[in-house]
Amino acid sequence: MLDKNIRFVEDSRRNDFFALGRQITIEYYACSATAFLDETRVENALLQAAENSGATIISSSFHKFDPQGVSGVVVIAESHFTIHAWPEHDYAAVDIFTCGDNIDLEKAIDSMKDSFGSKNVVISSDQNRGIISKPFEQQKIGETIANSKVHPISWKKEYAHKNPWGVLASVDIYETDPAVIRDAGSIKDFVHQLCDLIEMKRYGDCQVVHFGEDERVEGFSMTQLIETSLISGHFANASNTVYLDVFSCKYYDPRQVAEFAVSFFKGRHYKMQIALRQ
Repeated sequence: MLDKNIRFVEDSRRNDFFALGRQITIEYYACSATAFLDETRVENALLQAAENSGATIISSSFHKFDPQGVSGVVVIAESHFTIHAWPEHDYAAVDIFTCGDNIDLEKAIDSMKDSFGSKNVVISSDQNRGIISKPFEQQKIGETIANSKVHPISWKKEYAHKNPWGVLASVDIYETDPAVIRDAGSIKDFVHQLCDLIEMKRYGDCQVVHFGEDERVEGFSMTQLIETSLISGHFANASNTVYLDVFSCKYYDPRQVAEFAVSFFKGRHYKMQIALRQ
C-alpha cells in the first residue's frame, strides 16, 4: 500500500497521467495518555519521523491550545508533515504531503506510531495530487471530487442529522485543584454556572454528598436534575480526578462543557466520550 509514488499510473510512454505530489492522511488511535500534552514532545516526534523518512527538514512550527490540543507543521523541501492532536480522545490526525520519490513513508508512519504509543494506526487516504492528464480525464477527475462524500465534523450538525433522544458527554478531568474538588460549595457553584452556560434549567437543589469508606474512591458525588435530564459527577480525592456526566434531551456543545469544567477545576488535561442516545 505504501509503495514509492508511481507518477505514471499508465504506461509511461503514453504520458497520459502525471502526479505532482502524493498525500497520505494517517489516523493514530489509542495513543499514550500523555503523548499530546506537550507541544515540544509532539514537535520532536514529527521531526524524528521526517528525519527517519529521509526528508529534508526546512523548519517547524507548533502550537498548544488552551486547555489542550496541539497543531503543528514540519516544512520539508519535499512539502510538509502536519498534525492536529486531540488528547481527550488519545487521537491524532497526521498529513504527509510529498512531491519527491525519496521519502520512505513506512519509516515515517512507524516512527510516529512509536513516539505516540499508538495501538491502532489507520491510513485513511492515499492520493496522487495535481494529476496532469488529457482534458477528458481532467473532467472525470473533477466529477469524482464533486461527488465525494463529506462527513460532518460538528456535533450540532450530527445531532440535527441523527435526531437522537439525547446527548451524553462523559468528561474525565485529571490533576485538578485539590482545594476546589474537596469543597462542596465550589462544586455547587460549578453546577450553577454550567447550567447557565449551556442554558439548562435546574430542577431542585444540587446534591453534593461525601463518600469515604474506600480511600480509592473517596470524595464528593454530585447530582443535579435538569428539566431535560441530569448532570452528575464524582470527585476522586486519591487522584484529584473529576468524572463528570451531562445527559440531556436538549442539545448542548460537549466541548464547551469539557473546556469550562477543565478551567473551573484547574485541571491539567481531560478525556471525553460522547454518545448520541436513541
